[in-house]
Amino acid sequence: MSDRDTEIINYIREQKDTEPKYRFKEHGYLYEIREYVDKTYTQHYAQGKYQATDTILDAGYGEGFCMGNILKYWKRYGKKDGKNRNDLLKIVHYAIIQLYLHDHERDMSK
Repeated sequence: MSDRDTEIINYIREQKDTEPKYRFKEHGYLYEIREYVDKTYTQHYAQGKYQATDTILDAGYGEGFCMGNILKYWKRYGKKDGKNRNDLLKIVHYAIIQLYLHDHERDMSK
């Protein structure tokens, strides 16, 4: 387990006792994001040993892929299928993957 994982686990444990009064219903959105991400691991393109995203990241195109998809879904929001909530969930998911890449690159440079 990485230092970052330990930090996150400790943070979650602390929050159970001192959960903030969320002003914008963040706890519900975080739960929804978790459900959305979990579903992506059971969809048809995730059935093999590796997802396409794994291959793209391994090839070294991760940052461009993530940032490009964030831009794509941001520009698409409100245009294709109206204001589609799934576009917003995809933006958050790609941002999470980019956070992973950011931390992974930082850890690799140590």
